[in-house]
Amino acid sequence: MISPIPIYFRNWEMYGDELQKKYPLQCYGFHHHGRIHSTFHNLPWLREQHPDVVFMNVLDAKARGINNGDLVQIFNDRGIVELPAKVTSRIMPGVVSIPQGAWYTPVNKNGNVVDVGGNINTLTSLRPSPLAKGNPQHTNLVEVRKA
Repeated sequence: MISPIPIYFRNWEMYGDELQKKYPLQCYGFHHHGRIHSTFHNLPWLREQHPDVVFMNVLDAKARGINNGDLVQIFNDRGIVELPAKVTSRIMPGVVSIPQGAWYTPVNKNGNVVDVGGNINTLTSLRPSPLAKGNPQHTNLVEVRKA
């Protein structure tokens, strides 16, 4: 049920969730400049101008020994995504963000299936979101490590 008056609503996989002990970072998707959902993801000149990266706060990156441009793996129990890190103070600590709409590109690395295409759906639950009853791209707890 959605309240007609704005209220604080506890959701799954958010700050304070028990799973945060294992996966301490909140990962959310957003609309990126280089595509509309997945449309235009296949255009090399747009990908060159707007490369797929995971945005990560300076403090979180430092704690994990990650520098700007390092190839990292973002993971949880549902999967692994591999992207370059965009280390910035423009995202709050405890949060990482992956642009939505990338095409799933699985490869085998050390016995694991790793999406090198940058598709946030690799990390996202199949549980529908409360309002739209759609893909819950903002409720993903993850961890990040150097690839």
